[in-house]
Amino acid sequence: MSQKKNTASPSGETQLWGGRFEKGPAKEFFEFNRSFGFDCRLLNADIQGSLAHARVLLSAEILTKQEMAALEEAFTELALEVERNPSPLNNPAIEDVHSFIEGWLTRRLGDLGKKIHSGRSRNDQVATALRIWLAQESVAARSDLDALLESLLDLAETHSTVVIPGYTHLQRAQPILWSHWCLAYVEMILRDRERLEEIQKRIKILPLGSGALAGSSLALEREEALRALEFVSLSSNSLDGVSDRDFVLEWQSFASIFMIHLSRMAEDLILYASAEFGLVELGDEVSSGSSLMPQKKNPDALELIRGKTGRVVGSLMGMLMTVKGLPLAYNKDLQEDKESLFDAVDTLRACARNAALVLRHTRPRPNPTLSLSKGFMNATDLADLCVLNGIPFREAHEKVGQLVRLALAQGIELSELSPEALETALPGLGKSALQEIGLERCLERKSGVGGTSPVRVKAAIAAARQKISSL
Repeated sequence: MSQKKNTASPSGETQLWGGRFEKGPAKEFFEFNRSFGFDCRLLNADIQGSLAHARVLLSAEILTKQEMAALEEAFTELALEVERNPSPLNNPAIEDVHSFIEGWLTRRLGDLGKKIHSGRSRNDQVATALRIWLAQESVAARSDLDALLESLLDLAETHSTVVIPGYTHLQRAQPILWSHWCLAYVEMILRDRERLEEIQKRIKILPLGSGALAGSSLALEREEALRALEFVSLSSNSLDGVSDRDFVLEWQSFASIFMIHLSRMAEDLILYASAEFGLVELGDEVSSGSSLMPQKKNPDALELIRGKTGRVVGSLMGMLMTVKGLPLAYNKDLQEDKESLFDAVDTLRACARNAALVLRHTRPRPNPTLSLSKGFMNATDLADLCVLNGIPFREAHEKVGQLVRLALAQGIELSELSPEALETALPGLGKSALQEIGLERCLERKSGVGGTSPVRVKAAIAAARQKISSL
């Protein structure tokens, strides 16, 4: 007598793939293999993909109009039911979100629930669901980036006359407008925004209809699903369609670059808010204190942004290692794409929102121009003035360097040198130089494209707002 076959999961649930197996999976392997604990968040995306596939089956006359209507009603009911009560998503007996949906349909609709998988593999199903989900999350992330850009531009406009030191090698270099600093990060995030838009075109390549790896013998019209999901194009090769995760890598790459930009901004503000720099004040709303030292005001929001950058970059590195040696086509390794991507998306969006919040509660300190009284930040302007008066730049550089050394010896700034000392070093120019190396003139002369003059920065703010509105 043959033994009764048992291909159920350890909890008794029937497996979608159990037909050729005599025994079900071991408990330890089932837990290791299952993904429902994290891929349940693909539920609505998988419903959308399944509805699109059902329309393909309808056009192939595998489904009737009545069956299609019943499926549409059932899918709507499922989405609403889970929205009202998400506890079924915590069921430890379910392998993945796809088996959860199919099982629910079969219990509700009988044999009709079993027909929905015709001409489809979990390989193209999961790739489609992940693309749908990521395309939608990208729209939400774009809104977060837009809000961050608006916060930077608002901060630039509100404090458009404030001057701060600009740094190279973390040493004072030349004076710049605070708004010019803000605009530097606007440029970075605008590039991030453009990268995100570009990625969307490749996220919306539809693999549905690729089957497990070779396509389908059911003569399915894949264009039906393309139109239903409003994707850009169909995948051109079924092997690539089910195994391609470039769109995940590209998104994580975009996210890593964006987070590095946020981390740089966070580092600037952490330094600027310190007593040593004293350039900005962070609001209480985005700071915390010390459990021991009563006087402390710590930039924790910014430090968390800086710290979480490593998580997002790590997700990219992990996914690169996952796919680096995979043979065609689908392999179970690709189940690792979701947790790292989900975490990268969640982390990026949280950091973008909190960065915008920090900026809304950041203010340059009163009279920040006082910080320009030391550092010889007008030395380059004096050298440029020499060039305008016919002195070769390398010679001008040498002469101004000698004046800096003279000022250092006297413990004063260039603008405090005597007219006689300036005239001795720069015959015919020294006496008038004092007027030309004042703070306002140093800023005004930076009027070329990309410069920090008040007029140029005002125009740059307007141009950035226009660019954001047109994207």
